[in-house]
Amino acid sequence: MAYDLNGKAVLITGASRGIGAKAAAVCKAAGANVLLHASAESEASAAVAKSAGQAAGDFLYQDLTAPGAGFELASRAIERAGRLDAVVNNAGVYLPSPLTGDKSGWEDGWAKTIAVNVTAPADICRAAIAHFREKGGGTIVNIASRAGHRGDGLEKAAYAASKGAVLGMTKTWARGLAGENILLYAIAPGWVETRMAPEDIEARKHAVHEIPLGRVAQPEEVAAAILFCLSGACPSMTGTTIDINGASYVR
Repeated sequence: MAYDLNGKAVLITGASRGIGAKAAAVCKAAGANVLLHASAESEASAAVAKSAGQAAGDFLYQDLTAPGAGFELASRAIERAGRLDAVVNNAGVYLPSPLTGDKSGWEDGWAKTIAVNVTAPADICRAAIAHFREKGGGTIVNIASRAGHRGDGLEKAAYAASKGAVLGMTKTWARGLAGENILLYAIAPGWVETRMAPEDIEARKHAVHEIPLGRVAQPEEVAAAILFCLSGACPSMTGTTIDINGASYVR
């Protein structure tokens, strides 16, 4: 089944690589006006922009660790396109929050993780919801994680907590805004073949061993789920969390 996003303006954060880049490609192929975000210009962002028929300078570059960055990004996206129909909050960081060693590592890990993974997407959602209310509706897809359900490694509590927060806010706003035609979905991947996936050989063996499917997910698989959520094919799914983890965590 082909999904049609023709004429829809879609903001995708963290679009320079991995899941965000694949989501940008499938949304562009479905006819969307894709608004691409990255933290800074790079060779990767230039390549993604070219594949989307844009220039590297068309990217909306925004450091999401900065206070108010989410509001600023949403405002720039609306100004750029003249409207906003959907948001994919994909940008995220996977930083350690170590229980031992210098306390500065703990504080830095928590501060940056919450800023990028929770505060920025929450602010983007708030700005998008205000805009959607003016235009009669819209869709938000928040990329969470398996870790938000089951927890993560001992040194990654900040990451797990941040993704649990993403799940909580998605459910809350889905419940409260469905009657206004504002739909929210969460996607919770396990390991995906991106820069966040384990590169250490032994860690990689362990990661794959715990996945009954026998492999980590591909970014294209997550992008396909994003496109489905944005398509409007099943509005009754609002509030749903879609797990993509090869049956490594079955709820």
